[in-house]
Amino acid sequence: MKMGFITSLLDGWTYEEMIDEVARIGIECVEVACWPKGKAERKYGGVTHIEVDRVVEDDAYARHVLDYAGEKGVDICALAYYPNNLDPDPERRAFFNDHLVTTIRAAAKLGVPKVTTFIGRMTDKTFEENLEVLPEVWGPILKVAEEEGIRVCIENCPMLFDASNWPGGQNIMTSPANWERVFEVLPSKNLGIALDPSHFVWQQIDCAAAIRDFADRIYHVHFKDIKLKPAELARRGTMAYPLDIMEPKIPGWGDVDWGDFVSQLTMIGYDGDCCLEIEDRFFEDSREHLVQSIELSKRYMDQFVI
Repeated sequence: MKMGFITSLLDGWTYEEMIDEVARIGIECVEVACWPKGKAERKYGGVTHIEVDRVVEDDAYARHVLDYAGEKGVDICALAYYPNNLDPDPERRAFFNDHLVTTIRAAAKLGVPKVTTFIGRMTDKTFEENLEVLPEVWGPILKVAEEEGIRVCIENCPMLFDASNWPGGQNIMTSPANWERVFEVLPSKNLGIALDPSHFVWQQIDCAAAIRDFADRIYHVHFKDIKLKPAELARRGTMAYPLDIMEPKIPGWGDVDWGDFVSQLTMIGYDGDCCLEIEDRFFEDSREHLVQSIELSKRYMDQFVI
C-alpha cells in the first residue's frame, strides 16, 4: 500500500508549496484537488492545486506538474473533484459534469490512473428517481473514462452534514445496498469506489462486509476518522443532522478500528493508494497546525500500512 494525502486541506497553498511539504513529511503520493478556480461553495471544496483545463491545453504546464512532483519523489495517484454531479439545476449540473470530463482528460494526459468524485444526488428526488437519470448523466462521462483508460472512483460520503444538505444529502453512493443498485445501472468497470470507513461509523454499516462484498470495485481508499458523540446520539437519535452526533477527527482520534480496516483490505489483496483525508477542526487555527495534523496522521497510520 502507498501512504497518500488528499490535498484539499491545504487551501491557499500553491501546487509547489503543497508538493514541498508532503515530500518533507514523507508522503508517497497525492490525490490532488482540481476544482475550477473561483470561490469555494463549501469547506474543503473549491481548492485548486492543478488547473486541469490548463493541463489539457498547455503541454509545458502539464510537464511542469509532473516534473515538479517527480523531482520531489511524490507520485500523483489521483485527481480530485467532488461536486454534486446530479445537481437538480441543469446549468450547474452541466458545469460540474463538463469540468469532471476535463479532469478525466487531464488525468489521462498526466498519466494519472484515477479521478475521485461523487455520483451526486438530485436532492428533491427519491433514490429510485435518481437511479433513472444515471445513464443520461453518467453514460457520457464514463464513455470518456473508458476511452481515456481512467478509473472514476466514487467516495461513499453521503454529503449530509447539516440543514443545508437535508434530507438526503448530495451523493447516493453511500452504502453497499446503494452501490449494488448503481453498478447494476452503470456496469462499466471504469466506475469504482473510493472507500472511506469513517462514513460507515455513524451510518452503522458493516465496513468489513462491504470490503469483502465489493473487493473488485475498491479502487481507492481514504484514511479519515469520525468520533461519535454518544450523549448527543442518545438525545437526538439517528435522524439528527449528522454533525450534531459526530465530529470528523484525524486517524486514531475517532472510532474507526484502523487495525481491522487495514487487515480487511489486505485480506482482499488491496495494494493501492491510501490517502489521508483530514477535516479535523481542532487543527484549523493555523498553517502550522494543519501541517501537524498531517504529520500526526501519518505517524499513526504508519503502524498499519506496509
